[in-house]
Amino acid sequence: MLAKSVRITPEWEPLPDYRSYPTAEMATRASDFHANLVRRRTVRDFDSRPVPREVIESCLLAAGTAPSGANLQPWHFAVIENAEAKKRIRIAAEEEERAFYSGRAPKEWLEALAPLGTDAEKPFLEEAPLLVAIFAQKSGTRPDGRTVKHYYVPESVGIATGFLILALHDAGLVTLTHTPSPMGFLNEICGRPAWEKPTILLVVGYPKPDCRVPVHGGLKKPLTETTSWI
Repeated sequence: MLAKSVRITPEWEPLPDYRSYPTAEMATRASDFHANLVRRRTVRDFDSRPVPREVIESCLLAAGTAPSGANLQPWHFAVIENAEAKKRIRIAAEEEERAFYSGRAPKEWLEALAPLGTDAEKPFLEEAPLLVAIFAQKSGTRPDGRTVKHYYVPESVGIATGFLILALHDAGLVTLTHTPSPMGFLNEICGRPAWEKPTILLVVGYPKPDCRVPVHGGLKKPLTETTSWI
């Protein structure tokens, strides 16, 4: 006998805290927001000074406001501060990176990376005060104990990660999105189940006083190349 589907009646509430702005103020706010984000750069030279935990928690809460498929929020953020754990992550990541740069990566990929000056050495994984391993969850557990499938998982996790990067930038921190492949070692080190997929290792902290970044990283396509109006 087929189980009967449960019909759920949604609850509704007034749109909370919506704010409308005059056109001129809208334009100023949009322009100011863009100007703030233009300052954001990916950093590989991290200072070791610690970041206040309440700052990270607020940024993670901001990430958690991201839209997701069916609002099931299919992500988990594992914050790594422990020095030994960071060392283990660096060793495992550099092993994968050496394989990538020494033969796994096609020539075209290496040529695309060349202007950024990247290589298999990842000292920032130990130098930065913390790492955030971002896991995608294909399924989850409801408050009543039921296991449910998650929908639009890559899209949802990607949006939440973007929210997190912007929140950290706005708080005065710098980040690096690191994606060693494969990165299943993060499940073991972070104590996460095998059915969660690690997607990004976000390096977080302050830049070193003498921090330098590649010019290429600041070159963004103009609106005429990335946008069309229909």
